[in-house]
Amino acid sequence: MDDRIVITGVGAVSPLGLSAAESWQSAVQGKSGVGPITQFDAQDFAVKIACEVKNFEPERYLPAREVRRRDRFEQLAAAAAQEALQQSGLDASSTNPERISVIISSAIGGVASFSEAVTSVVNGGPRRISPFAIPMLMSNGASGLISIDHGFHGPAFSVVSACASGADGIGTAWMMLRAGVVDAVLAGGSDATITPVGVAAFDRVGAMSRRNDEMNCTPQPFDRNRDGLVMGEGAAVLVLERESHARRRGAEILAELAGYAATGDAYHITAPDENGAGGAQAMRLALQAARVNLDEVDYINAHGTATPLNDLSETRAIKAAFGEFAYNIPVSSTKSMTGHMMGATGALEAIFCTFAVREGLIPPTINYQEPDPECDLDYVPNQAREKPLRVVLSNAFGFGGHNAVLVIKKY
Repeated sequence: MDDRIVITGVGAVSPLGLSAAESWQSAVQGKSGVGPITQFDAQDFAVKIACEVKNFEPERYLPAREVRRRDRFEQLAAAAAQEALQQSGLDASSTNPERISVIISSAIGGVASFSEAVTSVVNGGPRRISPFAIPMLMSNGASGLISIDHGFHGPAFSVVSACASGADGIGTAWMMLRAGVVDAVLAGGSDATITPVGVAAFDRVGAMSRRNDEMNCTPQPFDRNRDGLVMGEGAAVLVLERESHARRRGAEILAELAGYAATGDAYHITAPDENGAGGAQAMRLALQAARVNLDEVDYINAHGTATPLNDLSETRAIKAAFGEFAYNIPVSSTKSMTGHMMGATGALEAIFCTFAVREGLIPPTINYQEPDPECDLDYVPNQAREKPLRVVLSNAFGFGGHNAVLVIKKY
């Protein structure tokens, strides 16, 4: 039998909590992470709400000198990585550090640091820019810094595929582990895009909810009245290992990462294929890789951004992939609570799927009030649901037509 790929540690910093467990508990309780933007003055912005990480103190995880030299997305990633490693017990002294890889993906990278660098040059000239500007803005910065922090000498890089980045990074780790290139991978994603440029740009592309005065009922994935995503931020990291390696270490195995697949829509740079063909094919291929039949899937954690086009396209994709079985599968969007954490979102949702199969709990889609006749699946409205789970899917789709699907199984 092939060496299975297993999950031995998880860590997260999200709008729902400062740890993976706290984030999960908030999700199953149906808590919303939406609130007024506090990271900058949004008075003149059409969008004034976001899902911010609350009470994050980077000094708890990093020396003050390092805090000053790292963008917020790198700070968040460092915290999530520490939690995941602590749970797994993996460290460079107990295993071959040359066979431990770090893949922390980011859709945007250090957008706050980039904006600050531009302002410094425009207002003060080229000598005003920080010598740490490049390490703070580059998307692979989190991977490089975490490998340095922990002494891991395996491949360290970032996968960039917009909002599918975190899932694609985990999938890349899965392929590397199956190929025997490495023994363990710290894989996940991190983004901190709640900045003037980030919020204004996503609003201008027409993706954002503007319900500033109704923040308690937005975003609304799959609801007839959905009007767009709410921007989130955060980081999520998983420790992935070959089963034989994890067992030799005596590590607790949380779940199995059984399959992964990715496709491209080749359709439009921001809009999904309306028929969901690319997403459907990614789901089919991921299930094939995991050797799972359609009728064995117990739950789908949807991409579910609450944009009109995305939710309709994903619903059609699920129907195309599963046929008659689609109506029997619970589907929920945890973005209804976390907001859209960009490149980190697929990684956090993979962690939620890990908790789901362990606890037999499906997190809800909150803010669901009025069904959309064209989105007619079981979206687990407003309350978590108990159900024995053996096989779950996690969908992550991104601008550019990127589709990534992970299959997580109970171990």
